Amino acid sequence: MTKSERASQIWAVLAWAARNRQTVTYVMLARLIGVPAAGLGQLLEPIQSYCLIWDLPPLTILVVKQESGLPGAGFTGASASDLARKQMEVFAFDWLEHGNPQPGKLEAAVHDWPSNG
Repeated sequence: MTKSERASQIWAVLAWAARNRQTVTYVMLARLIGVPAAGLGQLLEPIQSYCLIWDLPPLTILVVKQESGLPGAGFTGASASDLARKQMEVFAFDWLEHGNPQPGKLEAAVHDWPSNG
């Protein structure tokens, strides 16, 4: 699978998590999609870039470190002081109605707005 195809797969997992008002650890997400947790940052970047471009709540805020419950260093969708408010925005947004942007749009988003801090 390409990076953007994996990102599309992750989008579906995160949209479901948002609907259920849940976070997902890096380890849990890695197991769900069958990739090493260490490589998830590059797979989350297309989603983060897409959300930034389209002014959507930062969906990748739902992926957190098990030890701290906070997003990893590559997350740039909100400031540290704004995490709780942004997470509530993600929970409130209707991701299922928005739909999955599909690999081509996610790939274009990274090209237009690289976002992995």
